[in-house]
Amino acid sequence: MPDEPETLEPTARPAGTLAPAAIVAPPGAAPIAGDSSAPGRAHRWTLGLVTLGLVLAALNLRPAITSLGALLEEVSADLHMSGTVAGVLTSVPPLCFAIFGITAPRLARRFGPAAVVCAGMAAIFAGLVLRPFAGGTAGFLAASALALMGIAVSNVLMPVIVKRYFPDRIGSMTGLYSMALALGTSVAAAATVPMTQALGGDWRIGLGVWAAVAALAVLPWIPLVRDRDRGIAGTGTGTGNEAGAKVRTRAEAKTTRADVEATATADKAAAPLRITRSRTAWALGCFFGLQATGAYITMGWMPQIFRDAGVPASTAGVLLAVTMVMGVPLAFVIPRLATRMKNQGPIVVALGLCGLSGYTGLFLAPAAGAWVWALLLGISNCSFPLALTMIGMRSRTGAGVVRLSAFAQSVGYLISIPGPLLVGVLYQHSGGWGLPIALMGGLMVPQMIVGTLAGRDRTVEDEC
Repeated sequence: MPDEPETLEPTARPAGTLAPAAIVAPPGAAPIAGDSSAPGRAHRWTLGLVTLGLVLAALNLRPAITSLGALLEEVSADLHMSGTVAGVLTSVPPLCFAIFGITAPRLARRFGPAAVVCAGMAAIFAGLVLRPFAGGTAGFLAASALALMGIAVSNVLMPVIVKRYFPDRIGSMTGLYSMALALGTSVAAAATVPMTQALGGDWRIGLGVWAAVAALAVLPWIPLVRDRDRGIAGTGTGTGNEAGAKVRTRAEAKTTRADVEATATADKAAAPLRITRSRTAWALGCFFGLQATGAYITMGWMPQIFRDAGVPASTAGVLLAVTMVMGVPLAFVIPRLATRMKNQGPIVVALGLCGLSGYTGLFLAPAAGAWVWALLLGISNCSFPLALTMIGMRSRTGAGVVRLSAFAQSVGYLISIPGPLLVGVLYQHSGGWGLPIALMGGLMVPQMIVGTLAGRDRTVEDEC
């Protein structure tokens, strides 16, 4: 994987060639006068803060959804929702992701990606605080949409931030925040019901407590809000490279000049990129959409499937947690494995077959083999970190990653919108889970096909 043209890594320098004033401190920290080691410490501090911010942000990208899935029956009864309306509720996440996710690149170019993620975390917090006070379905949907708006922009910018701050560690950093995302998803699914019962049985309190976790996620991004001058790496601003080239010493000039020229060439190539002309981009968008369909159907409806099969509510929540927690170790392993392979198609097929087996078992014996089906579906849901990794691998430049991330996720979430709603309609009109589960299993076949196409060793720049 080639490195991004603009990177936060300082250029290596021969000992004794740089005076303290010749170094540009990274965003978020100023160098200490007369201390040549200060910029290095500031740089490490910045990367450490970004790492902490990524982890805390990822922990908050799914509890708003999975905590609701665990209490969907109680929320539906209290707010007088029909099965179709509940299906609309489970379709709100991908709808918000598609609508608001496409605005993330423009916001990031104007304010900087760190500032946008900080605002996204604040929106999640506000939505989770307001949601328990909703007096009806409309208010509940509005508060949920606010939280999901924050999740949407953060979703799109996670690969961008990884590519920008850690260009030589895309696999490991994608795995880290994917693992944190899976952990937050599973904990919310498992803990929401027992925590609600322990706090008196009111679903409003059970959903509201997750706002405290969201508040913590805002804090690491506040010092990074000042990182605006860099914009999006590879978009042609050139601010970071030009400023760095002016202040570096002659000992670095030859290397730096070559880097700047390479960046300028990459920027010119990336500027006219029309992502819609890339077959790989469309395949990746479809793959993202189909895996998201399965994920949101699982998060929204799987506890109810188990409860209707006779499984207690608390156990159904734990089963969903098992499905989600599989992403903790695998979300770290799969991206690292994917970056070592030229073609990610075999991983796509392996995950798809696990999902197909899980849905088949859920159709034939939902209660008898509940733990096995939850395990298999959890493995299948790791198509999400694989899709994120492929976004970083299918483009050579920072600008390409931004465009591809926004395009693939927006197209993908648009594709995933009808799935949860259709499951609710089929469930209400058929009176059982046979048809909905058959639909879920059937979608695994096209997912494997388009995922294999998206996993081919090529970049969107070449195709455009």
